Amino acid sequence: MLIFSKEEIKQYIQLNHSSILVIEEGFTYLNNNHVKMPPIMRVDIEENNGEVDVKSAYIKGKDMFAIKISSGFFNNYKLGLPSGNGMMILINTKTGVPESILLDNGYLTDIRTACAGAIAAKYLSRENIKTVGVIGSGSQARYQLQALKLVRNFKKVLVYSRSKERVEAYANEMSQKLGVEIKITNSAEEVVKNSDTVITTTPSNEPIIKSEWLHPGLHITAMGSDAETKQELEASVFKVADKVVCDTIQQCARLGELHHAIDEGIIQDQSTILELGQLTSSQKVGREHNNEITVCDLTGTGVQDTAIALYAYQELVKKSMGIRVHDKSLTIKK
Repeated sequence: MLIFSKEEIKQYIQLNHSSILVIEEGFTYLNNNHVKMPPIMRVDIEENNGEVDVKSAYIKGKDMFAIKISSGFFNNYKLGLPSGNGMMILINTKTGVPESILLDNGYLTDIRTACAGAIAAKYLSRENIKTVGVIGSGSQARYQLQALKLVRNFKKVLVYSRSKERVEAYANEMSQKLGVEIKITNSAEEVVKNSDTVITTTPSNEPIIKSEWLHPGLHITAMGSDAETKQELEASVFKVADKVVCDTIQQCARLGELHHAIDEGIIQDQSTILELGQLTSSQKVGREHNNEITVCDLTGTGVQDTAIALYAYQELVKKSMGIRVHDKSLTIKK
């Protein structure tokens, strides 16, 4: 078994066009029925505002698949700790023997989640966007903006967060990193009304975006809702949107923004909803004209985890990284 540290993983696996392509291929595999993906298992730890998820998927023909354990403890910022954590385990598809542990502390989850956001924007956002809106100021708010910059050339960012200290740190860091103007706003309404593309990155349990704020040409990527109680979009947003896309309809109908619209009777016919894999495989078309209002609901899928874990494993093995464990002894792989 090979064990890889977070430091090794971060050194060789970055948020770039290669990682985006890996996740895009994963969605295409899913659409083409080449993936076995079980429902998410989740443990809620409500008294500490935390949750632990287990996600997995087998891509047919691959030598290994990933089982990903990830946690989100959303009070951790008060302790000076990141909200996300976890690891990935690669299992041999012929023998069931564990082949590798990637001790990424949630880094690969951040990368694959940001890649999905970039893919959503690639197919659904207008190409000539000027202003991007971000709601939230945590790690995923950072990764999503960096990922978007790889597929869209924008010059201005409007950001809203309930934490003044965190949003100021976010604005300073991201303006320097991306070389764009970042303006802190006083409300989510200001962000939505004045942006071409909006990304929501919060664990909110109450809607943040109202349907009356939407305008022609707007694209929204909502990636915060991945549990039944979470909700960033008012359900009526789905009534206003011209096109709705999910990472998987089945999962979003249970855990994502979509399920609130279904529960409230706003969406009664799911046949018009698309999946991201239909766009990546060219089975369906994304944005069709500049005035379309589009929404992408991302809940995070096991196929993304297997895709990024296999990619990381292959790249790290090429570089002769990792600690090899056998017969209860540890030896550094040369």
